[in-house]
Amino acid sequence: MRIGTIIGNVWATRKEDGLTGLKFLFVQLEDTGGKPIDAPLIAADRIGAGIGDTVMVTTGSAARFAIPERDVPVDAVIIGIVDSIDVESR
Repeated sequence: MRIGTIIGNVWATRKEDGLTGLKFLFVQLEDTGGKPIDAPLIAADRIGAGIGDTVMVTTGSAARFAIPERDVPVDAVIIGIVDSIDVESR
């Protein structure tokens, strides 16, 4: 899992049939200090995240299991909206 912030929406009127009904969001991945890392990615959202929310994202083949009722071609899914983060500094 990775942490990131929602920075935008993605709309696609034409897409693979299995993706119908899913919402897609741009997520900027971040390190433990909240600094952006990597390029933003597009993640499927079924939990109602919105712009500015800090979220947990799962990627790769594990993302497909987050949507159990269908076999969908996704490689990133938002699996949680973060309430707080507490990282011990050393």
